[in-house]
Amino acid sequence: MKDYLVRGISPSKNCRVFACNTTNLTEVARQKHDLWPTASAALGRTMSATLMMAANNKDHEKMTVDINGGGPIGTILATTNSDGKIKAFVAEPHVHYTYNDTGKLAVGVAVGNKGTLQVIRDMGLKEPFVGTVPLQTGEIGDDFSYYFMVSEQTPSVVSVGVLVDTTNEILASGGFIIQLLPDATDDDITYIEDKIKDFTPVSTLIHEGKTPEEILELIFDDIEILDYQDLYFECDCSKEKMKEALMTVGKQEIQAIIDEDHGCEITCHFCNTHYQFSEDELRELIK
Repeated sequence: MKDYLVRGISPSKNCRVFACNTTNLTEVARQKHDLWPTASAALGRTMSATLMMAANNKDHEKMTVDINGGGPIGTILATTNSDGKIKAFVAEPHVHYTYNDTGKLAVGVAVGNKGTLQVIRDMGLKEPFVGTVPLQTGEIGDDFSYYFMVSEQTPSVVSVGVLVDTTNEILASGGFIIQLLPDATDDDITYIEDKIKDFTPVSTLIHEGKTPEEILELIFDDIEILDYQDLYFECDCSKEKMKEALMTVGKQEIQAIIDEDHGCEITCHFCNTHYQFSEDELRELIK
């Protein structure tokens, strides 16, 4: 199944909904960053939530999610231009913890809960909008729910999950978001709470072959799909952009690189692509 996202509404329950399958793009990220299982789960959950959050943005509106809970994984950073393409990384990819009682991947332990979740929306204005909330659990889904409530005053259910094989390959990744509309009633809230209480993990449903639409249909009887969007892990880095970055360090620093190292290599954090610069190329930059 290809990766894609759906956006819709449940008219009878007064809520808007999002659901996505991000299995393939999470596997691409795993390969590019050599992620261990818990790091894969943390990054996959973050990318799913980020893509669904961005589905309501205007075209080419850039959104960046920055999570750092003080745990061993360090910073998690994901960015998208609301076009279905996302790039992301974790500071420490070689992280793997499981909970002793369940054996499940311990994302909360890897991420930690002594930091913040920050959302930066660049809408092309003078200053971007920045919303920051303290992390609640580090499990990602709970933290996005808290962000929606505190920063956007929108009660939301956020369910994201990643299923990793014993070979470290990604078996399933995705999620759904349910957001109450202003007309939602107490009965609507009770209905959603009852449905979600013992709901099958979203990664399990995706692994069983359920589509994003079918997952939403397990919760609501009247889902109306308003939009579809294909999803990809894709980085927009290039050697030209790396040249621009190099030029910001100044002529003296570039000359020092030539004298001491006779060239340099720059690695993109988002996709791990390596760019080589020879002495001649560095001299051209100085000119």
